[in-house]
Amino acid sequence: MRERRQEALREAAAEFLSREASRQSLITVTRAELNEDGKRVNIFITVYPDSAEKSALGFANRHRREFADFFASRVRGTSAPHTTFVIDKGEKNRQRLDELS
Repeated sequence: MRERRQEALREAAAEFLSREASRQSLITVTRAELNEDGKRVNIFITVYPDSAEKSALGFANRHRREFADFFASRVRGTSAPHTTFVIDKGEKNRQRLDELS
């Protein structure tokens, strides 16, 4: 159940950011992690180009309320937990290692 909810949150966030974000950067949702009680979620994103990372993250976090409304309309019978968008540093490190090898 937890994994399904995390995947639903990840998919909804990807669709929401695809629709709402400007085309100046590419925002990719890599994963969503619910906390133990399911009341908070961190949604991990990567941004290309790196120079747009700060503005893209700010945009996503400013629109958390709209994301919660979008999620509630997309997944009936549930509400979005308190959402925080964060940069996926693990994915950035993996990409950097790929570049080096």
